Amino acid sequence: MKKKWKKRYIALIILLVIVAGGVLLRKPLTVLAFDLFLSDKVESTLQQKSYQPLTSEDNTVKPEPIAYKSDPFSVMLLGTDQRKTETARSDTMIYAVVRPEDYKLLLISIPRDTYTEIIGHDGNKKDKITHAYAFGGQQMAKDTLEALLGHQIQYYATINFQGLKDTVDALGGLPLPIKKTIENKGKDHEKFTIVGGKSLYNGEESLNYVRYREDSDFNRTKRQQVFLDVLANKMLSLNQIGNVTELLNIMGENFKTDMPPSMVTGLAKKFMGGKEADISSFTVMGEGARIDGVYYDVVNEEDLNKAKAMIDNWMNAGTPADQLIEPGKAGDALEAKATSAAQ
Repeated sequence: MKKKWKKRYIALIILLVIVAGGVLLRKPLTVLAFDLFLSDKVESTLQQKSYQPLTSEDNTVKPEPIAYKSDPFSVMLLGTDQRKTETARSDTMIYAVVRPEDYKLLLISIPRDTYTEIIGHDGNKKDKITHAYAFGGQQMAKDTLEALLGHQIQYYATINFQGLKDTVDALGGLPLPIKKTIENKGKDHEKFTIVGGKSLYNGEESLNYVRYREDSDFNRTKRQQVFLDVLANKMLSLNQIGNVTELLNIMGENFKTDMPPSMVTGLAKKFMGGKEADISSFTVMGEGARIDGVYYDVVNEEDLNKAKAMIDNWMNAGTPADQLIEPGKAGDALEAKATSAAQ
């Protein structure tokens, strides 16, 4: 009887060791599986369907930018909205700073109606920033955003809302924090209703969530940030790894970037094998005004300066993770910087 219980005890210990080892090694094994079975396929799909370096004025391809592996780098994120034969506009425009070693991302959103110089269009005439993409694609949008924020952008990534819709459906829906029913019913707006309190929202509902505009532009921008946060966490979750190539095929022509495919897979492995990404968001707001009969958001200079200070801080590879300026502390840091300069 003692021998029997001894064998069971040993078997139990072995089982616990195997389970514990499986938990501890889950991420490394997942990264290894991705590297062995999916990495090449993902890079091939990106190369064929999504990789699109920006071209210069004489239509020659610009030199491929350095693929930063660990240092902070910046990306312009554009969510475009094109319906039927309409000209596409950048409904979502975000300056993102990625710090791979710290697993941290900073998202600085610029509302679509922000009044600013459109670089390269009609003598840099001022207009809504959303029109930069309509006038000159990714390049004009990039030049315009760089001029507004006073910082260079190393990469861009653009996705059409149709691609987002299909991606959310492929992921099985998103757990968006919609507590109350949302209804878009304005005379000149697309009509839709999103029922609140659901555990998951499909692609159409998620797309309507970021499109809803019958409250402030600030709230709309915040919804876009929430959506991106939830989507990123869903895509980075371990149970979605087998769907990576399927998701890329679904996005297809709806997704474009000048990040080299090898850089994308390298970052994917980095984030899959590490801790959960920490995303910080900030919106450069403005005050509504009519100029020549057209509604614009005239940028808030204080917000703009806060955004510039955060980008400086986050793009500096020497900034320790615990000294990164978070959106809520940006004003304090800016005031301290100004005080120091005055002294």
